[in-house]
Amino acid sequence: MTDYTEHDAVYRIEALLRKVSSTVRKQGRAILGDVGVTPAQFDALVLASDGSNLTIGDLSAKLGLAYSTTTDLVDRLERRNLVERSRDQEDRRVVRLCVLGEGHAVINRVLQARREYLERVLSRSSSSEQDMLMMALTTLEQHLGDV
Repeated sequence: MTDYTEHDAVYRIEALLRKVSSTVRKQGRAILGDVGVTPAQFDALVLASDGSNLTIGDLSAKLGLAYSTTTDLVDRLERRNLVERSRDQEDRRVVRLCVLGEGHAVINRVLQARREYLERVLSRSSSSEQDMLMMALTTLEQHLGDV
């Protein structure tokens, strides 16, 4: 048992999650310069790659950016042939985004760099420690949708 109160534990867990997330993201983003993609563009690519063919408005809301800023970001991705805009089949006024093959390649390259970094870090832990971490993160992820 720890010396933390329940309130202290929440603060500590949140801080640890933030630090881990930031460090892993930085490792993957270290190669973004090599592929000519900014962190904001990468975030947009990842969100648009979920197969739901987001509109620019949807993407703007998910990124927390102004619509005009998101439009500029998508323009740059489109010029790089990472995404394409297409008219919605049911409502021609709606424009949807589709991540192209090169966009998926960029995502995969960055995610692979993250995985390789995590593999190096986790190699310092025993398999039972890795199993406990997996169980704890799985439980946390399951409970996130319950609240």
